[in-house]
Order: sequence, then structure tokens, then C-alpha cells
Amino acid sequence: MRKVVPTEPQQELFGAGRAARFGTGSANEVVFTHEAGQLLYAALPWDSDFFATPTYRLFTGLFAEKCPPADRVAAVRSFQRQLAATGAYYCFSEVPCEDTMLLQTLTASGWRLVETRLLYYRDNLLAFGQPRYPVRLARPEEAAHMAQISAAARNEYDRFHADPWFGAARADAFLARYASAAVQGYCDAVLVPNEPGLPLDSFLAISDLPADSAALGVDLSRVVLTAVGPENRGWHVRLVSETVHRARERGAQAVLMTTQATNRAVVRTSEKLGFQLGGSSHVLACHGNLTATT
Repeated sequence: MRKVVPTEPQQELFGAGRAARFGTGSANEVVFTHEAGQLLYAALPWDSDFFATPTYRLFTGLFAEKCPPADRVAAVRSFQRQLAATGAYYCFSEVPCEDTMLLQTLTASGWRLVETRLLYYRDNLLAFGQPRYPVRLARPEEAAHMAQISAAARNEYDRFHADPWFGAARADAFLARYASAAVQGYCDAVLVPNEPGLPLDSFLAISDLPADSAALGVDLSRVVLTAVGPENRGWHVRLVSETVHRARERGAQAVLMTTQATNRAVVRTSEKLGFQLGGSSHVLACHGNLTATT
């Protein structure tokens, strides 16, 4: 079957070029084809290894504009059966709120909502006039300490803690491992306070999104993980502010930051630092046990 051409709304949400290139740049990217359309997904080796369960991310579904809802559901359930064919699995998808077709298809197929996200962006970095704060890069030998900070600063509404499939202990452990890996080179920078006498109880990890920046022709930085403990109260806004200063100094055009719709503290930080709301999305998930009887 030939590749389905994205409809105009899908092109706006996912990108016609990215959809056309999907599966050509990475062995982990796979196109699942069904008579009703196609599902673009990727295996996540890092997550799969940590959870000892094959883990996947569904990027989008490409269906004909007038494809009947029942046919779309049949495609998703066929996809789920394929993932379950070799045993347990876990799959999630971050779906823009505008993509009501895919949202309705996934929920009708038994996927559950685990998080609602807001995407903020700060551009016009040359005009950023916030004061400077003393920060430094986290050192590799501090990786274990960053892990402890991350595990202790639990957010009940992030997709790991909100999804009962993980459980609180595994969610804490995963984010601790992620924070440790971020310091050891998984992220491009990890900022921490550098104020004399202040205990180290917060960090902010940054990705400079090299692949996306190259594809778009726009240099970006993204806040990928933050944690602020009680001994560093008030430092979230300072670390984000320094992230913007860092992006400006390296010639980036924008900083991106995602948070849960429930996280009013991060929303206030975004507004204070001149970030704008760029979009919202829902994270849905399914796993092998849920689909075993469908």
C-alpha cells in the first residue's frame, strides 16, 4: 500500500516534510500500515531498557479525511495487537489538542488520558532584560545528587506519576535516572545555583535540540527537566531566566518549555519571563495488559 498523504490539518500539526521522511532517518522509526491509514511510531530503547518492557511512542496517525471512525479504531487496535504479539509493551502518544480525530480514535480504542500539557516559548531573546543570577554547570560527580533531588521533587501530574502503569516508585526512579544521565552528557547543559552558602537543592536540564534546529533552520533550546527542593525555593524562575540568557548568548532564536496544565507555579514563571503559550496537548497511553482482550 502506498504511503498515505497527510491531510492539510495533519501537515500543520505534524509537518508534511517530517511525515514524508519518517522511517528513513532512524531504525527505531516505524510506519504501521493498515487499510484505513498509517500510524507513525518509534521504539524507545532507553525507556525499554529501564522499564524492562518494550516501550514505544506513537507520533501520529495518517488517515483519509473521510475515513469512518470505526475504521480508524480498527487500525489502532490492529496496531496494538501487533505490539502485544511478542508480549507486554507500553505505548504513549502526545497529541495536539487540535487533532480531535486522533484523540477520539485513541480514546475509543481504550487509550487513557494521563497528562495535559502546555507548551510555552520565549523568542525575541535580544530584548530579554531580566537580571542575572549566579549559576554554574552541574559536574559529573554530582550526578547522584541530581538524581536524589529529582526523585524527591515529585510531581503527581507528570505523565509518569499520573499513569498507574508506572507506579510512584518506578516513576521516581526513572526521573532520578534521567537526571543523573542528563548531568553525564544526555542533555546539553544542566544548570544549578552557584550562590555561596546555598545548599544545592535544584537543577534545570537543557537540550539544544540539534536535529530539530538543523531541520527548521532555527536554533532552539528546550527545558527538558527541572526539580526544585525546599532549600532552593524561588530558584525555578532564576534557573529558567538563566536558560534564556544562555540561549541568547549562544545565538538561539527561542527557548521552549513544557509543563502540565496543573502546574501553576511554572505557568507563573513563564508569564513573568515573557514566555507565550504556543500550544497544548494531551498525553494518552496504552499497554499490553489493557489490549490483551481486544
